[in-house]
Amino acid sequence: MALPLPPALSDTIVALSTPPGAGAIAMLRLSGPEAISLTDAVFAGKRLHAQPSHTLHFGTIRDGERILDEVVVSLFRGPHSYTREDVVEISCHGSDYIVQQLLALLTRHGARLAEAGEFTKRAFLHGAFDLAQAEAVADLIAADSALSHQVAMQQMRGGFSQELRELRGQLVKFAALLELELDFGEEDVEFADRTGLVALLQEIQTLVRRLLRSFELGNVIKNGVTTVIAGKPNAGKSTLLNALLNEERAIVSAIAGTTRDLIEDEVSIEGIRFRFVDTAGLRDTTDVVESIGVERTKKRVAQAAMLLYLFDITSTTPAEVQAEIEALNPGRQIPMLAVGNKRDVASDLEIAAFEPLPDTVLIAASRGDGLPDLQQALLRRVRGEGLDQLGSATIVTNLRHAQSLEKTNSALDSVLRGLAAGVGTELLAADLRHALAALGEITGEISSDDLLTSIFTQFCIGK
Repeated sequence: MALPLPPALSDTIVALSTPPGAGAIAMLRLSGPEAISLTDAVFAGKRLHAQPSHTLHFGTIRDGERILDEVVVSLFRGPHSYTREDVVEISCHGSDYIVQQLLALLTRHGARLAEAGEFTKRAFLHGAFDLAQAEAVADLIAADSALSHQVAMQQMRGGFSQELRELRGQLVKFAALLELELDFGEEDVEFADRTGLVALLQEIQTLVRRLLRSFELGNVIKNGVTTVIAGKPNAGKSTLLNALLNEERAIVSAIAGTTRDLIEDEVSIEGIRFRFVDTAGLRDTTDVVESIGVERTKKRVAQAAMLLYLFDITSTTPAEVQAEIEALNPGRQIPMLAVGNKRDVASDLEIAAFEPLPDTVLIAASRGDGLPDLQQALLRRVRGEGLDQLGSATIVTNLRHAQSLEKTNSALDSVLRGLAAGVGTELLAADLRHALAALGEITGEISSDDLLTSIFTQFCIGK
């Protein structure tokens, strides 16, 4: 259902919807009640007001007698447009000068420069889609891997929203019965079956918790995994980084302490983005610059989402490796893998000593041996048990959604505790309202101007 439009959103707005900077083509988008007539005033070609929707028209944009550019105008009449308003898109040559001249001309004729995300905000307010779907539009634009694209597309097409609507619809039915009991409070009647309510709440809570568990993977899919490669000097950290990236990104040398600063780059492994960070070798040193690098390594490890502790199989014992890991990552609070390097020059006895250790992969970074095993081990640690197959499962990628689901789960806990304790209908109804409100925040059924402003200002101007 469309929401009432604030007065400012009844203006006709205009913005550049392609990236700024010189290019072959640029596209300006207008939306609002005067989008067609305003364009007609500067367009020399067919009269747009007489043309049908979803048509293209060639002509020129003129400022008086002066021709600014030859353009193609796309015409979309509301409600059959992205914003559900009249929309005109002007494709012109991609000169910065031309774009600025056109924007200035259109604003002089009555258009207002759009705010960040205002086109999508209007689409939401006109009921084209809900808030979760609107946020997925931004995620789709930012998608840089197959998985992030897949998840954003599923959410934009309403998969997540549909699941939430079904959950909320079931709660609404029971909430309505509880509210009915309050209306007949003096007659001491129960319209809502308490046993059925407990079963329903438990079922809904199971689904909510599954969605919450999926956020760990969803956050990884959306934002990537910062993975720090740490270890002693000459363990092969830079060689491993180069092998993972399949390029000579870091300098490799037999001289200990070559890497003194952080070197970072990204690679996608089966659709999940990893940001690998090569670090200075961990050792006590009197070299001032190298010691700064060691301190930066320790700080970066503390901020990492994943740690690869690299060690030389030929010069380290299992006990030493465990002690080094404990010193760097006490209690293994940061998810990690121990990676034994130089398997190609190690003896059978040295290899055999490390093979039984859990969360340990043996490789030869200089030759690329064992890299597929390392990549699969990384994916297993990131995806987590039960989340290995995405399929059609809903994945939560948005922190705001996760926070609302946490509030929903907490409110459902309160209702279940209240039912077990036999509390009054009024308290049960209040907790159910909190659960419904938290779910409604995700899709925008319950929203505030501050929330909408916060969300849509994260969009680019032309979207």
